[in-house]
Amino acid sequence: MKKPVKILAYLVFLVLISACGSTNRMTMGVTEPAIVHLSSDVKRVGIINRSLPSEGNATLDKIDKILSAEGMNLDKKGSEAAISSLSSELSVIKSFEEIKIIEGVEEIKKGLNVFPATLSWDIVEKLCKENNVDVIFSLAYYDTDTKTDYKVITMKLPNNLGVDVDVPAQEVTLNTQVNCGWRLYDPHTKEVVDTRKFTKNMVFRGKGINPMKAIEAVADRNETVQEYSRNVGIAYAKRLIPRNVRVSREYFMSGTDNFKISHRRAVAGDWDGAAELWEKELSNPDIKIAGRANYNMAISSEINGDLDKAIEYASKSYTDYENNMAIDYVKILRYRVKQNNILNQQRTN
Repeated sequence: MKKPVKILAYLVFLVLISACGSTNRMTMGVTEPAIVHLSSDVKRVGIINRSLPSEGNATLDKIDKILSAEGMNLDKKGSEAAISSLSSELSVIKSFEEIKIIEGVEEIKKGLNVFPATLSWDIVEKLCKENNVDVIFSLAYYDTDTKTDYKVITMKLPNNLGVDVDVPAQEVTLNTQVNCGWRLYDPHTKEVVDTRKFTKNMVFRGKGINPMKAIEAVADRNETVQEYSRNVGIAYAKRLIPRNVRVSREYFMSGTDNFKISHRRAVAGDWDGAAELWEKELSNPDIKIAGRANYNMAISSEINGDLDKAIEYASKSYTDYENNMAIDYVKILRYRVKQNNILNQQRTN
């Protein structure tokens, strides 16, 4: 590389480093609307379990269990755990008048490791009418698929004299995948309000003097699968409540002495004190400094919950002072305004 080219590359590198070094990242907590929204008219909910095998596919389920070394009740207990925890969590997060687990409806059962076709609205309306509920939560499917791997090893066991000796043994590895999916039916709007899948891979190992002993050594598999299933029920219920999340923002920390001091104040958590100094730079004759000041005041306004003012500052940073970072920030802020409007509607319903 020729010397002038090396110098140019070095200068570009310095410019990039300078640009990256002019901002600092911070995070703040924001509340987002619930993923799933139900009308305030919904007072009573029903929960059904479609994952139980019907007579038509019971043989297929049985073969799957044998080939996968499944416990005969693993799927049944797992789906019941998911249903039970959904019911319990809904009673905590929402003030429903009744949460009813609907059982014994043969025509809804499927039991396969795929999302079945949606229930007909005739069936949904019939379930709601017969059980006096407004909507139906459906565990559409639930399945545990296990692949088994064996290998010969040696393990130490005491002999008749109490001395540990190496004996041939089997080590078994059970790769279990839990698959389940939910649907939420609203017969009044004839809308499938929500569809959600959950998948989890789990690996269990055990060893013993024969394959069956090795499998017995994997004693915690059933409980682990049920615990995950309970967590799935809780996670699905929480889709009905607003979420507190962390978002990141970049603010300018250099340009003048005021920016340097305000950066230290921001790091110390004194955002109002930082804003006092940024405000002094809003009319700086250097358009770059003024643009950064307006941008940072937008950050301060968002922290204080005034999104309209934040949009005003960020827009001015872009339109009047050509701060290109600001236009993306304006889009973020406008999206937050829309989200807040949805959140307010959910809270009033």
